[in-house]
Amino acid sequence: MTASIHQLRRETPPSLDPMMALVAEDMNSVNSVILERMQSRIPLIPELAGHLIAGGGKRMRPMLTLACARLLEYSGVRHHKLAAAVEFIHTATLLHDDVVDGSGMRRGRKTANIIWGNSASVLVGDFLFSRSFELMVEDGSLKVLKILSHASAVIAEGEVNQLTAQRRIDTSEEQYLEIIGAKTAALFAAACRIAAVVAERDDAQEQALDAYGRNLGIAFQLVDDAIDYASDGATMGKDLGDDFRDGKVTLPVILAYARGSDEERAFWKAAISGHRTSDEDLAHATRLLERTGAISDTLERARHYGQRAIDAIGPFAKGKAKDALVEAVEFAIARAY
Repeated sequence: MTASIHQLRRETPPSLDPMMALVAEDMNSVNSVILERMQSRIPLIPELAGHLIAGGGKRMRPMLTLACARLLEYSGVRHHKLAAAVEFIHTATLLHDDVVDGSGMRRGRKTANIIWGNSASVLVGDFLFSRSFELMVEDGSLKVLKILSHASAVIAEGEVNQLTAQRRIDTSEEQYLEIIGAKTAALFAAACRIAAVVAERDDAQEQALDAYGRNLGIAFQLVDDAIDYASDGATMGKDLGDDFRDGKVTLPVILAYARGSDEERAFWKAAISGHRTSDEDLAHATRLLERTGAISDTLERARHYGQRAIDAIGPFAKGKAKDALVEAVEFAIARAY
């Protein structure tokens, strides 16, 4: 067994603590930028933005920018504003997502759209997107601007793709992977890649960090989609079965539908179309997912993409930064256990 494969099966529970400790000082600077740039003379903007930004998120995406910069031994400060820009893009997409999904809970708290309404959430999301682009322009690198602006467009495409696939039980595994590659993995990839740009590294290292972030993002989303059926609200920060009730066709559902009997397929068609969404229906759906191995196989795919992420940074020098990035992958997957 190789060392990298062994790392996905460590005996102690993996944690983000090593990464948080690694970037703690840099993160203080990023948080200062976030706090400063979410301000506005319109009081509702910092009030609403602050509700989500201060809502207990781990800030994983900006931490990845900082940790990748550490991996490359970058000693400047450009990545502070860019990590803040990454967090603003992420926060803006969350505000918009919660409106689209009609979500009531995020990270164990009421969503902004429930408290302030859909219009305010969308507009403050737009404000944060604009702030992120201001920060990119201030950095002065056209390459950074291209990477992050492209990621923003891809995220929006992924969300629209997901919307068109909603309540369509015939969604293919290929389309599903395309959706999560866009709506989740694109920002992970960009957050990591820009560290190589500011550190002025070659294209090979840029692509390696892009591959690390992209594969981590896919693994992260696969786990999220699995634990929507196999966890609790406290663990996920949202209500159990939200995807099921919203008619989202995720990989566990795709696998269970493909492996089901005619009767089970009829159930999935009714459930995803919105006609079978009671607690009893959710319990039945979960039993079908377990019986067909859909959840365990989804998590196995997550481990596969996690291993690809770890392999992508294999050529980089050993050290605390590399160890923290490896453990971040392990943490993303271990959330399901």
